Amino acid sequence: MFFSYFKDLVGREVTVELKNDLAIRGTLHSVDQYLNIKLENTRVVDQDKYPHMHRISLVNVSMVIHGLAFAK
Repeated sequence: MFFSYFKDLVGREVTVELKNDLAIRGTLHSVDQYLNIKLENTRVVDQDKYPHMHRISLVNVSMVIHGLAFAK
């Protein structure tokens, strides 16, 4: 159920909120059946809070997601 939902979002811009409150926005590149996701063209939502993360461009997330939202 969740896998097919996330699979439909591939290619769209999403925001991933991790358990440590770090929010990352980027294009959903891929998702697997374990809900591990890969984001491209990423940026940290609150760059003032996480200045050391300002140069990330590709992120792999392994089910430590707290929330997910997508751009309208």
